[in-house]
Amino acid sequence: MAAKIEMGKKVPNFKIPSSSGETLSLSSLKGKKVVLYFYPKDSTPGCTTEGIEFNELLPQFKKQNAVIFGVSRDSLKSHDKFICKYDFKFELLSDEEEELCQLFDVIKEKNMYGKKVMGIERSTFVIDEDQKLVGEFRKIKAQGHAAEMLQFVKDL
Repeated sequence: MAAKIEMGKKVPNFKIPSSSGETLSLSSLKGKKVVLYFYPKDSTPGCTTEGIEFNELLPQFKKQNAVIFGVSRDSLKSHDKFICKYDFKFELLSDEEEELCQLFDVIKEKNMYGKKVMGIERSTFVIDEDQKLVGEFRKIKAQGHAAEMLQFVKDL
């Protein structure tokens, strides 16, 4: 995956391991709106809040012909524990190789306890039924974000 994505342009097809046990490809989702939310780490406070809120609103997203996927660098095993602990009804994608993170340019320098580290900047991307990028949200706050994304999807 070379080029970065651009608003209004078709998102290149990607394939990534999913918590469903399958490899998810973007091309298999044509005809649906796709909400990809990138988060730093499974089972951390902000990421848990965000996941729970997306999970609670999942039926409303489905009514809008939208599917939700959480993406982090965590392993599928870590994702499975996270899903079981909070009973998530949507899939989490494991980007251990950072291919999707690079495509969407979400790996940024962060300050953790006074140390500079590279990590995922909490970001969400919305892809329309024709697989064009129609929404890009960066540096977001976890709480209330799922509701904002639902409204964005409704307004499309």
